[in-house]
Order: sequence, then C-alpha cells, then structure tokens
Amino acid sequence: MSEITLTINGKTCAGHQGDSILHIAQANGITIPNLCAHEAVARYGACGMCVVEVAGNPKLVRSCSIDAADGMVIQTNTARTLQARKIAMELLMSDHEGDCVAPCSLSCPAGTDCQGYVKQIALGDDRKAVEIIKQKLPLPASIGRVCPHPCEKDCRRQYAEQAVSIAMLKQFAADNDLASAEPYRAALAAPTGKTVGVIGGGPGGLTAAYFLALAGHSVTIYDAMPKMGGMLRYGIPEYRLPKKVLDSEIAAIAAMGVTMKNDVKIGKDVAFDDLRKAHDATLVAIGAWKSSAIGCVGEELPGVLGGIDFLRAVALGGKPDIGKRVAVVGGGNTAMDACRTAVRLGAEEVYVVYRRTRNEMPAEDVEITEAMEEGVTFKFLTNPAEIIGKDGRAAAVKLQVMELGEPDASGRRSPVPVKDKFEYLDVDTVIGAIGQKVSPIGFEEIALNSRGIIAADEHTYRTSLEGVFAVGDATNKGASIAIEAIGEANRAAGVIDSYLKGAMAAFAEPFVSERAVTDAVKAMIAEKPKAARATMPQRAPEARKHDFAEINLGLAEEVARAEAKRCLECGCHDYHDCKLIECANLQEIHPERVAGEKHEGYVEQALGCIERNQNKCILCNLCVRTCDEVAGKAILGLVGRGFKTVIRPEFHDPAVIADCANCHKCADACPTGALKILK
Repeated sequence: MSEITLTINGKTCAGHQGDSILHIAQANGITIPNLCAHEAVARYGACGMCVVEVAGNPKLVRSCSIDAADGMVIQTNTARTLQARKIAMELLMSDHEGDCVAPCSLSCPAGTDCQGYVKQIALGDDRKAVEIIKQKLPLPASIGRVCPHPCEKDCRRQYAEQAVSIAMLKQFAADNDLASAEPYRAALAAPTGKTVGVIGGGPGGLTAAYFLALAGHSVTIYDAMPKMGGMLRYGIPEYRLPKKVLDSEIAAIAAMGVTMKNDVKIGKDVAFDDLRKAHDATLVAIGAWKSSAIGCVGEELPGVLGGIDFLRAVALGGKPDIGKRVAVVGGGNTAMDACRTAVRLGAEEVYVVYRRTRNEMPAEDVEITEAMEEGVTFKFLTNPAEIIGKDGRAAAVKLQVMELGEPDASGRRSPVPVKDKFEYLDVDTVIGAIGQKVSPIGFEEIALNSRGIIAADEHTYRTSLEGVFAVGDATNKGASIAIEAIGEANRAAGVIDSYLKGAMAAFAEPFVSERAVTDAVKAMIAEKPKAARATMPQRAPEARKHDFAEINLGLAEEVARAEAKRCLECGCHDYHDCKLIECANLQEIHPERVAGEKHEGYVEQALGCIERNQNKCILCNLCVRTCDEVAGKAILGLVGRGFKTVIRPEFHDPAVIADCANCHKCADACPTGALKILK
C-alpha cells in the first residue's frame, strides 16, 4: 500500500492508503473517542462518537469508517464534533440502565469502593480490602467504628432483609491489617520538592496530608491540641473509639514522612501569614470547636456546659464536676456521647432533652438504644425555656412542652410550643449539644461567608487568598460527619497537587449510570436467598456503663466472612475498563434531557459461560461481529427491527455453545460491561 500524509489537529501524520482516519490518528498518538471500532473486525460506524471535521467537507464524517486520503486536513475536537458527540452520548446513556458503581459507594461522602473491599473480605483478603479503602480514606479502623454509615442506607440488600454491615466490615478488615506483621502501606511518589502546610490535625487534615504525601509533597500538619486526631480524639469518647487505634493510624501517616507539630495556635504561636509564606500551598482544616448556644434564659450560669467543651475536657483527662443530675440538650450523636459520658462519670440521673420525637432524632438509632440501655432518660417533645439558678449555679430546667407541626426545610416536622404547658427538671449540670460553630480567630485574612464560616470554592476548595485552600467543618455548610471532611480533604488534595504542578484542575464529580430502583427491581432482590445481617457483639450495659473501655467486641472471622458474602455486588464488573463511561466523562452530559422509552431490559445466561445484560447493551454490534468474523461461530445476531432491536444467541446447539467456554472474545470486545464471563 502506498504511503499517504495527512494533517490531524495541526500534526503531520503518516499512514497508508486504505487506512481509516481513526487508525492513522491512533497510530500517531491522537485519541479520537470511539465505541464500536475494533481492529479485529470490519468497519461499522455505529456509535457516532468518532466524528471529525475534514477540510472541504461540509458534513461531519465518522473516522472509523472513512478511508484517509493524501493531503486531508482534519480537526477532531471542534465545537461541531464535541456537540455531536455530546448528543450521541446523551442518547446512548438515556437508554443505558445499570449501576456503574454500587449505590453504597455513591452514598459514601468519601466515594469509598464499598463493594470492592467487601468482596475482598468475603474472599479472605483483608490486606487487599484495606488497600482499596485507603484509596479514599487513611483511617479505616477509626472511621469503621464511628461513621454513621450513610453507605448502608442505600444498600440494595435491604430489599431482601437488611443492609450489609459495611462499617463493621471496614473495622474488621482494618483491625486485622493493623494487627498483622506488615500492615498495608501505599507507595509514595518521587519527591516533588514542594511543601504544604496543613492547619488542623483532625480527620480532614490527616486525610489531606496522607494523599499529598502520597503525591510526593513534603507535608507539615500544625494543630492547636496536644495530640493529633481532632474531633476523633477530643469529641468521640474512648468507649466508641479507643485512642490506641487512632494513634496507630496516625503513626502510619507520620511514617510516610509527614511532620506533625502540636500545641501550635495560629495567631498566638505563629502568625497565619508567616506560616502561609513558609509553604507552597496551605490547607486550612480547623474544624468547628465552639459549642452553639442553647438560646434560653440562664444559660450563662455556672453548671451550664457546651457539649464539645465537656467531651474535650474528659478526653484531656479531666473529670468535670457534673454532680448527680445532668440534662443534655440536643438530639445528635454529640448529645448521645455527652449523656453516655455523664453516666460513666457517675451521674445518677441523666436526661436527654429533645424538642421532637425519637423518629426525628438525627442521632444514630443504635446510639439512642445504647444510651437507653445505660439508663439515660429521654424527654421527647420538650425544649429548655429557662435554666433556673440557685446559689449562683444551675439548679433546674424549665421545659417547654412541644408538639409536632408541619415539616420544615429538612423534612422533619417542626416542633411547636404547647401554650402554657411546662415541666421542670432538677439538675446539677446542663450540657448543650445542639451544634458546633467555627472560631476563625487567627484567620482574619480569609474571607468568611454570611454565617461566619470560611468561604471555599466547592470545586477547587480555594479561599480568598492565593495558595490557601480549606475543607471540612470550618467551611461553607459547617459541621458535619467525619467522613464528609475526609471526602473533601481527599478531593482537595488532588486539586492542591495539580496546583503545585502548575495546572490547577477543579474537582468534577464523574458521571455514572445509576439503575432505577423500581418495584420490579425490589421484587427481584426480595427473591434472593435470605441471610440475616450480622450484629456487633457488645459488653453488657451494666458492665460497660461504669468505665470507658470499648463497648463493641468486634466481629468474629466466620461472621465477618459470611456477612461480606451477603453483598449483591450491584456495581458493574467492568466499570474500570468500560469505554462507554470513559467517553461519557469526556465532557459534561445530561441524558435526562433526552430521556424516553428504554429498550427491553433483561439478563440471560443462554450461552452458559457468559451473562448478557441487555440493560447495558448499546447495540454497537461488536459482539456479533467478533463472534462471526473472529471466532467464526456466528452464534449471536440482531433480533427485531427498529428501536426494539436486541442481540440474542441465534440458536442453542450444545456443541457450538460449548465452544464459548474457551472463547470469551465477544466479552473481551464489549465496550460496556453488557457481557460478563461466568466461568
């Protein structure tokens, strides 16, 4: 074949007469998106993703099916080609029905591959499970103990009986790894010579330091407290998170070369501007350490404490004089930690005052149950109207009786005072646990939002100062759960890494396909063999409420392996190699705008060794062509006409189908994960 020369995106490219434009582009290192092209089969031109502009041709051409000609001038990424690909991809994805990743992973604020690590636990490989977890968070043993596991709320297993115990399994694998002779350690990139200062040694700061160190940067964490850990150390009691576990995971981060400096107060021990100038980039992750006010008369009296202040004092080794009767105001996990800590400090009567009912409490249900088991009394539908003093300190609480009205912005029914109806509680101490606020002292140079919280861009995490980024409870929406801060810190570390390399890239949430949970899907899952959810063994309430030893005893190995095997593996087996999702993320798409009727969806295993999922098929016909042209079997074919066309095996000759077990070429060629090799 004679040689030809053409110009693609301004680059001179050599090829041969008879080659397609796509082939020559690929041979010269130029990528043109495509889904239906494969070098082993004849040209087809089905997907429409590989369109390019050819000078002198008014129409877009499909580069996979057009012969290149000598002297052609081609542009691959013009406004027209991008728009055409966008429309083609939106049409394909509007008909695509499948979970790219499992719903548990989508619900995890850190994006942890829950399905991936649960599978490894089922297989008995805890080290591999921890490797997967640490791709997103560096504190699995700690977070496995304290995370309210939003992942489990969307676990599809709930439609059979109950969700998989994902958080417990994370703790199980992480504990086993920590106890092993050589705990998992990720490899560090080559040093970049760049330095990053991280202010705040809580879950967000530790996470950012971990991923920045992995990227090869020199990281120093500055923290105001005596030890690293932030709220994991000073806001969560020992009985929930033993500090030796947290210490082990922090030590692993320090072993990566991260420098940790404690008792450093910004604005007192070092000026923020000086610290900022000492580093190439700075991340602020100072958390929210100030207790919100209760908002009633008398809260300034001695004997009235903030929930965070109370827990911090105990964590520092103190034993606050709370007396025998304690009222904790609030309904979140901090309130549960405070009331249960008060029990352990010897209080004989401990009350939780909450203005709604148990159904509306934001605290985890298990936390509420455990508090009740330990003797805490819950005063639902009451709210402090006044804290009454005697002899100069709090002595009683006047409680306004409430009733539930209409739902508020959070979806919970609003508490409404019942006119002239009050109750009284005699107390020695009142602990307010109704929220946390940021104290920006020392950071006055950084712009705050209208709520007095650090303003940080939601995609770049940049503050108003050049080179200064911020994440976690101190930013934007305020205090949240630890896994939220961890997720933000991981993403921010990626942005900071790109910033230090001279081309800052904002974080963009990747597009994924999500399967609709219809009644039919629920019914299908409900037919799965039933397997009871594992329960965490605990110390008895009468024993545990007198000390701060960990109350959970951990899952036995056989229980953990069985629990992991309950996973339905909802996410696509081919996600990491899927060309369809790769193309879907080349530019922003909105398939919902062209949504309409979908193809007939079904899953079948007629070929025995391969599962076909028509919900994921894009009719690129690669499997049909590969079976015919490469394997020489022609087992597959297009069935039907028009929109209702599907791909099915054309006949069921046992001898021919037996050949499939040793072939798998159709599955290898499939660009979407519609074909899954079973054996």
